[in-house]
Amino acid sequence: MEYFTTGQFAKLANVSERTLRYYDKIGLLKPSKIKKNGYRNYSKDDLFRLQKIILLKKLGFPLEEITIMLVENDEGWVDTLRMQVNLVDQKIRYFSSLKETLKKAIEIVADEGMSLKKTVDLLNLLSSDEEIVEQYRNATNLRVRIQLHHLYSTNPVEWFSWLRQKIDFSKINRLLELGCGNGDLWIGNAVDLRNREIFLSDLSEGMLEDAKSRLSDEYSFMQMDAQNIPFKKDFFDAVVANHLLFYLSDLPLGLSEITRVLKKSGVFYASTYGKSHMKEINELAQEVDSRIRLSTTFLPEQFGKENGKEILSRYFDDVERFDYTDTLVIDQAKPVVDYIVSCHGNQNEILSGRLHEFYEFVRTKIENQGSITVTKEACLFIAQNKKSIK
Repeated sequence: MEYFTTGQFAKLANVSERTLRYYDKIGLLKPSKIKKNGYRNYSKDDLFRLQKIILLKKLGFPLEEITIMLVENDEGWVDTLRMQVNLVDQKIRYFSSLKETLKKAIEIVADEGMSLKKTVDLLNLLSSDEEIVEQYRNATNLRVRIQLHHLYSTNPVEWFSWLRQKIDFSKINRLLELGCGNGDLWIGNAVDLRNREIFLSDLSEGMLEDAKSRLSDEYSFMQMDAQNIPFKKDFFDAVVANHLLFYLSDLPLGLSEITRVLKKSGVFYASTYGKSHMKEINELAQEVDSRIRLSTTFLPEQFGKENGKEILSRYFDDVERFDYTDTLVIDQAKPVVDYIVSCHGNQNEILSGRLHEFYEFVRTKIENQGSITVTKEACLFIAQNKKSIK
């Protein structure tokens, strides 16, 4: 096999030797051969890997994501590149809007001059590009977590079908879903939507764009905060909050808003997790580094299976809990690593430069055990007979 020195390889690939040293340090691209004197030699296979890295960087992927993508098969690459296409589409819409706004700003400034307020407004507008990227990254992360459940759940009735079956549509003309994500609850929906108004909302524009692209125009889509619902009192027959309430910074405010927009006879459907939900995934991450926390807060303590009925009973007279029984049996490493990387905690900071090492750890564990069994502990609260909130 033909080998290249670091200098030859850098020149051949049109990158700096410093870049190669950094990629080696973080485990992204290690040389195929290291001589006794410490000199690094690269092969043609290394060159092919480097070209992939360069391509993915040009497409806007961060190095941490590239590390995992390099172990994907072609199907995995296609899925990931499709996500990037969606992000590009969203940025195109943003820049088209930005262009028109800037044209109007030019006209106003030319006629009236530049004030402090106009300067601040323009700066806020220009900074929103970062928000768009973050919103879409959140949507992508949600999709990754949902995908793990789709692929490896043992319950023959998947979560969204089970949840939809629990909603009594016979009494619903107007329904609001808070935190609809990518609209999975309504995929494959067999309910007749004629003469019904279904409003799907989310705080993230990226997630709403996903939902819009997957669903028909029979649904109405709105970007909103569940703590500030822009509808009048007694407007909805039902409100759905699927795995949402534990994210609210002010849960009492959110529940007050929900009870306000629900009719007196309305029904609230709120799902959540128990304290043992996905515990094996957390334990797996902490085997590598005990400092890892996959969430900045322990979500079931905010609103969970154990305390949900008590919390909702402050706002509703009748609260009933339904448990969803399931486990995950996972026989592939990459979906586990993707799931962990997508979480809201400190794992990416701690695993920085060690992601490939972590992947190998998970792969070896699955290879030795045959699979990883993960506890799922999800439930749905159905609440009605709203109390008078003073």
